[in-house]
Amino acid sequence: MKRQRVEIRDHSAEAALFVRRAIVCFVGIMALVGVLLTNLYHIQVTEHQDYQTRSNDNRIKVVPVAPNRGLIYDRNGKLLAENRPVYHLEVTPEQVDDMPATLAQLKDLLSLTDKDITRFQKERRRSRRFNAVALKTQLTDKEVAIFSAHQHQFSGVEIKAYLKRHYPYGDALTHVLGYVAKINDRDIAKLRQKGVLNNYKATRDIGKLGIEKYYESTLHGKAGYQEVEVNSRGRVIRTLKYVPPQPGKDLILNLDIDLQLYVRGILGDRRGAVVVVDPDTSGVLAMVSTPSYDPNLFVHGISGKQYRQLLNDKDRPLVNRATLGIYPPASTVKPFIAVAALEEGVVTTKTTRNDPGYWRIPNSDTRPFRDWLPWGHGRVNIVQSIEESVDTFFYQIAYDMGIDKLSMWMEKFGFGQYTGIDIQEESSANMPNREWKMSRYRQPWYKGDTIPVGIGQGYWTATPMQIVKALTVLINRGEVKAPKLLNKTRDEHGTHKPDAEPFPPIKGVDDKYWDVGLKGMQLVNHGRKGTARRSFRSAEYLSGGKSGTAQVFGLGEDEEYNADEIAEHLRDHALFIGFAPFESPEVAVSMVLENAGGGSSNGGPIARRIFDHILLEDKETKEAKQ
Repeated sequence: MKRQRVEIRDHSAEAALFVRRAIVCFVGIMALVGVLLTNLYHIQVTEHQDYQTRSNDNRIKVVPVAPNRGLIYDRNGKLLAENRPVYHLEVTPEQVDDMPATLAQLKDLLSLTDKDITRFQKERRRSRRFNAVALKTQLTDKEVAIFSAHQHQFSGVEIKAYLKRHYPYGDALTHVLGYVAKINDRDIAKLRQKGVLNNYKATRDIGKLGIEKYYESTLHGKAGYQEVEVNSRGRVIRTLKYVPPQPGKDLILNLDIDLQLYVRGILGDRRGAVVVVDPDTSGVLAMVSTPSYDPNLFVHGISGKQYRQLLNDKDRPLVNRATLGIYPPASTVKPFIAVAALEEGVVTTKTTRNDPGYWRIPNSDTRPFRDWLPWGHGRVNIVQSIEESVDTFFYQIAYDMGIDKLSMWMEKFGFGQYTGIDIQEESSANMPNREWKMSRYRQPWYKGDTIPVGIGQGYWTATPMQIVKALTVLINRGEVKAPKLLNKTRDEHGTHKPDAEPFPPIKGVDDKYWDVGLKGMQLVNHGRKGTARRSFRSAEYLSGGKSGTAQVFGLGEDEEYNADEIAEHLRDHALFIGFAPFESPEVAVSMVLENAGGGSSNGGPIARRIFDHILLEDKETKEAKQ
C-alpha cells in the first residue's frame, strides 16, 4: 500500500494572513467607531438645540387659562348678564385611600345620587389618577357649608369654584341677550374655520343666541397661559411662567331694563312682540317677545325633557317674535305708501275719492275688495284716508302704482330686507314682486295680486322690527338707520362707541309729503274720526299712531268675520305703531299681538301706557331724584 504525503504547514503564510485579517477587522472597527462618534457628535452638538427643545416639550407643558367673560349692562348701568361662582365637589383618586368608603360617606353627607356616582366613575376611568374629577356639580350654599365643616375627614376631596354665566332677569331678556352654553363639535368647527380655536382651549361656554352670540368675540376676551413643569407621569411639579388672560369687554346696551320689565308686564301671557326705539338714534329701548323661557336652563345644561317641552309648546316660546315673527303688516304701512304715492304723482294732497265700502278692479266683474267699514267712509282725501284707515283709497293707489313701484318704494323703507339689528336671529320676511312670485309659485303676477298689498296684506309679510325701522324712516324724513341694541363697549382703557352701519337715505321726497304721512298719524290718535282716538283721549301730549288688523285666513265672498265663532289661532292679529311726542319724537313703538283682534282697540291702549310711562312717569321719577 502506497503511503500518502503529508504537507508541511507554512507558518509564515498563515501569520501573514492573520495579520491581514486583523488589519481589516481593525479598520472596520475604527470605521464603525468613527460612524458612532460622528453620529454622537451630530446628536450631542449639531442637533443639541433640537433635542433639548423636544426634551423640554416633554418636561414643560403650556396650559391655557380662560379669560373672564365681559359683563352686559343696560343704559342705566344695571347688570343684565353676570358671572357667578359655582361650586363643584372634586376628587383626586390618587389621594384617596379607600374610594368606596369615601363615596359612601359623601353620599350620606351631601345626598349624592346614584347618577352622580355613576357619572363620576365613568369620568374617573377616562382620567389619570392624579387629575381631579367632579363628583357633584353646582353645590348649594348649604352643601358647601356642610362639606367645609367635614373637609378634614376627606383626604383628596375638595370644593373648587368656577365662574358661570347668570341672567338675573330670567325670561324677560332671553330674546335680547340669548345665552351661553357648552361648546359643542359644531362650535369647534366654526372656531377652527375662523382661526380662533386656540383662544378657546380653556373655555367651556360660548354664546349661542342673541347678544351673547353676536358679540362673542368682544365678550370672550383673550386666553392667557401658564408654563408648568411635569414629571414622566404628567403630574405638575411647578409653574415656570404665567401670562394672565385679557378679560372680555363689557357691553352697555341701549336697552332700559325698567322699560323692558314694564312692557313685559303689560303683555302678560299674551302671544306677541313689542319693540320700542329712540327714533333719533334707532337705539332699541325695549324688545319684548312673549312667551319666553329662562336662559339659565341652557347655561347649566337643559335636560332632554325640558327642551322637548319648550320645542313642542304650541305657543312657540323659543321664537323671537320681534325679529323672527313674520306677519302681514296690515294698515300700519298706509303712511309709508302715502308718501310713495305722492312722490310718484299717483295722488296729490288735494285728491279726494268716495268710499262706498268696497272697491272693484276697473272694467272687470271680479269679486270686490271690501273696506273694513261695510258702509264706507264717504269722500276722503289722503290725510283722512290715513286717519280713518280707508282701505278703498289704498286699493286704488296700489292699482295705479303697480307692484313694481310699490315694492321698490317699500324696499327703500326696509321691507323685505334685514334691518341691521345686532342679533343674528332675524328674518327678512317678504316684500313681494313679480320675480318672487314666479320663482316661488311659477306663476305670473296678476293685477289682483297687487290690490291687497296696498293695505299690507296678500303676499306681503314683515317683522315688528322691520315695521318700527320703517316708522323711524318716516319720522326722520328719509334718513335710514339700523336699530341697535349695543350702545358702547367698555374695557380698562375706557368706553368705545361702535360706528353706525350706513344705509342709503331716501332722497328727493318733498317735505310736505313726509308731513302728510305724519299728519295722518297724528289724526289717528287725536282726530275726530281717528281709529285710535279713544286710547289717546285726554293725553297730556300729542302723538302719532297707526293701527292695523291682519287677517290670518281669507273670508268667502258672503262670509262675515266673527271672532267669537272661529278658533283662536284663526283670529286676526292686532298691530299698532306710534311715536311721541309729535313735534319732537323721543320714542317710537311697533307691536303685534297674535290673534288679539282689532289693532286700534287692543294695540292702542298698550302704546298709550308705554308713552305715558316714558314721557310722564319716568320724567317725574327723574325730577324727584334730582
